[in-house]
Parts: sequence; structure tokens; C-alpha cells
Amino acid sequence: MKSKQRVKHRLNANKALLESSIYSYGRTASPAENQDLQVLQRMRKFILPKGYKLKKHILDEIAEGYELIDPAADKLTNKYKRFADELQNAILNKDAFKASDKAYMLEDSEFKQMVGQFSTHPAWFDAKLAEKGAIAYRRYPLTLVWLLRNVALMAGYSIPALSLPLIQTGSLVHDALARLYRTYGYMMAVSEYPEITGDTTPLAIGGEAWRQTIRVRQLHSWVRKGLIKDGWDTEYWAQPVNQSDMIATHLQFSLLISRGLRWLGARISEEEAEGIMHLWRLATWWMGVDLERIPETEQDAWEWLYTYLAAQRLDFEVGRPLAKALHDLPSQIMGKQTWRGHAVELLNASVTRTIVGDDVGDGLNLPKVPFRQGILLSAPVLFGIDSARRLHPKIEARIDTFRKERQHNMNWWLRENDPYYAQKESS
Repeated sequence: MKSKQRVKHRLNANKALLESSIYSYGRTASPAENQDLQVLQRMRKFILPKGYKLKKHILDEIAEGYELIDPAADKLTNKYKRFADELQNAILNKDAFKASDKAYMLEDSEFKQMVGQFSTHPAWFDAKLAEKGAIAYRRYPLTLVWLLRNVALMAGYSIPALSLPLIQTGSLVHDALARLYRTYGYMMAVSEYPEITGDTTPLAIGGEAWRQTIRVRQLHSWVRKGLIKDGWDTEYWAQPVNQSDMIATHLQFSLLISRGLRWLGARISEEEAEGIMHLWRLATWWMGVDLERIPETEQDAWEWLYTYLAAQRLDFEVGRPLAKALHDLPSQIMGKQTWRGHAVELLNASVTRTIVGDDVGDGLNLPKVPFRQGILLSAPVLFGIDSARRLHPKIEARIDTFRKERQHNMNWWLRENDPYYAQKESS
């Protein structure tokens, strides 16, 4: 009798969830479809409250976000095609811009809205908290790259709604190395702090992250228009580059990276983790996402991300070309005839399978690695280094020197192809 009651209760709960507007999209999975996904099992076991269930109001928020894009940016690209350079000049070189042949843009309501958003930091932004998060974020360059490519990006490739725009625009398939480094460069720019930017505030007005965010916001508008022009199915996939999908990307770069660093042994305090979330909250708001939609606390973020992942219809076949392009990069860089490239590929696959799950690894056709959980041996090593760093200023200085050397080595592509990083590292 009790078993029948539990089944009836579950059916009623699923019926209530299915009334959510999110289930009007073909991209959405039913409540039971993804429950055995390993990454969701781990979130339920280690992160979320015991017995956590999907919440209808979060599902509805995600569905609403599917239909929200960036009207200000889209109107500007419709009128002028480009606005990024003009916006930067209007803020950083006010007098010169007023006297230029682009001064008429100052009368445009959407352009004025953008000028207001990017001219100063909002009142809710806590610069000291963000700086603590920024310093912690940049402390582990090698581990950060591991998590970016093997957790954040690879996990995202299992979600066709995130993969398809990249496939249709050719991103990360034909130009995988450039796209990976551009993403990595943006993450580094977001976390730059005073000794690099020359400003006393993270995400400084006029800084590289500020500039890149404006350019990426313009790029998103171009991508949206291109996809819709090419016949993007909005009834099935919702709006391209919509606000809910952008929040999911924001949480990949903030929440997953922060937790992944701690899983791999980094001693990141609760305040530093909060600072990382706060830092990316501003970057995401600058990207055009409504502030009230961006989860503010880590707990809210985990609930939002769990709900988002649970409601996605997975299709690994769509993401396989992206996964293969990213997986094959080490051999392309080091040479297919050398053992080093293959060894790095196996190490990367180990990170994905250990942290994200074998089901995603199998779905994306990543190699099966014996003793793959050996990467967890890095946890006591990183924990020991971090503990030593806290003991004495001289130890911390030596570790920081080593970090900068590693950072310099990892930035080789950016130094050769990005004027900002070439100038920054030569100064």
C-alpha cells in the first residue's frame, strides 16, 4: 500500500512539473529522463539538500529565460551593425567622441542605456569581495585549464542546445585551438586584479575584461541574427544565445571552476568562493543578462544548475565533433608521432570521466582510461602546496613566482596572436 502511495505521489509531482512552461520545448527532458546521469547523482549526494526535488518556479524561470535575449544589443546591431568600439570611445574618450562623426549615437536610447551600464560599477558590486575571488581564481593556472576544457566545455558539449550554435558557426571545430585560448584569455581577463590592470578594482572600467565583454556582447548579437536567418528552430530550441543558456555558461566558469578547484585540493575559503561568484555575476550582467535572473548565492546557483541540467534532452552525437576537436588538440600541438600528446589526451579524458562521469565520457567517445581516478592524487599535492603558501611570506612568494612562470608558458598562443597579451607580458 505504501509503495502504491509513493508511486502515486511521484506521478502527481511529475504531473505538476510537466505543467511548467519549460516542457513546451523539444529540447527539454522529462523529470525522470536524466535522473541517473552521474553528474546529477553526485550533485544530489554531495551538494544539494537530502531528498532534493526539482522546483517548478526554477523550471519556469529557466523557460522564461529561454525567450529572453538582449534587445539593446540586437537593436544596436540592427541599426549600426557594430557598436563595441563606439561604446568604448563614448565612455573612455567622452569629449573626442562628442566631436566625432559618431556623436549622433549618443541620442540613441539603447546606446545611452549601454553607456549607463558600462560607465561605472553598479551599487551592488563589492569590489573587495570580487578582488578576493579574482586572486583565488588566478592562483591555479594549470588546474584552471584542466577544469575549463575537461569539465566546463566537455560537459557542455553533451547539451545540444549549447553545442548546436557552436557547430553551426564553426566555432571550436575548425578553429578549436583559437577558440579555446580566446575563452581562456577571457577568463583570465575577468580575474585580473590591480597589479596587472593598474586599477584598484577588479573588472576595472576600461580594463581588458570590460573591453572583451562589450565585444562578446556584440558578437552574441551577430550570432543570434545569423542563426535565425539560417532557419534556427525557436519552437524546439528556444531563442539562440538566450539568457538561461548564458547563465548556464556563467555557472560553468564560476561555480564549476570554484568547486572543481576545491575537489582537486585547492584551499579556497568560503569568502573566496563567494568572491568568484560575485566577480562573474558582474561579468554576466555586463553580457546582457537580467540581474534578478543570475543566482546570487552558491546554494541558489547549485539548485539552478541542477534544474537546468536535469531538464536538458541530451544528444551526444551533436557534441561529438566539438569533443573530438578539443580532445585532439594536444597531439596537434605536440605532434601525432610523439607520446606526449597522447598522454595529455588521456590525462584530459581522465579529468572528464572522474569529475563529470563515465556516461558523458562514453557519450562523447572519449577514450577509456585505466586507473583514471589517479588524477585525484593531485588533490593532496595541491593541498600541501596551498598549505605551505599560507605558512610564510617567502614560501608564498616562491610559489607565486612559479605560478607566473607557468602562466607565461601557458599563454604562448595569446602572446603570438592577441595584441593585449603580447603587450602585457612584454611590459
